[in-house]
Amino acid sequence: MQPKDIVAQFIADIRAQRLDEARTLLVAEGFEYVGPNMRFLSPDDMLSYQFGMVAIQKDLVLRQLSADGEHVFAILDYQTHFEPIGDVRLAVWFRVRDNKIQTVEAFYNAAVVENMLGGNLPSAT
Repeated sequence: MQPKDIVAQFIADIRAQRLDEARTLLVAEGFEYVGPNMRFLSPDDMLSYQFGMVAIQKDLVLRQLSADGEHVFAILDYQTHFEPIGDVRLAVWFRVRDNKIQTVEAFYNAAVVENMLGGNLPSAT
């Protein structure tokens, strides 16, 4: 699969809350997720956090997906059941190596997520 196809499948798995399937698309060693208010060095830790967000996820809408070699860029709307925040717009930069996602860098309004979580953010692991 091409990097763009791998990321598209990952996003589809997260949208459908198939976290075990999404996990198979991430590297086992050398993984890194960086967002404006959290960082994960383990794919399992990132997906555990995502599992905690399942209850409020209404939908994950892919608006745009483009690729330049191993770099894949996605624009997403994270729609929630949590009325005070509504939708969160995301820009996500993925790097795919050897048919696995190695890095994920997310850009979004950090204040919205911090307010939603009451300031209880996970620490980098």
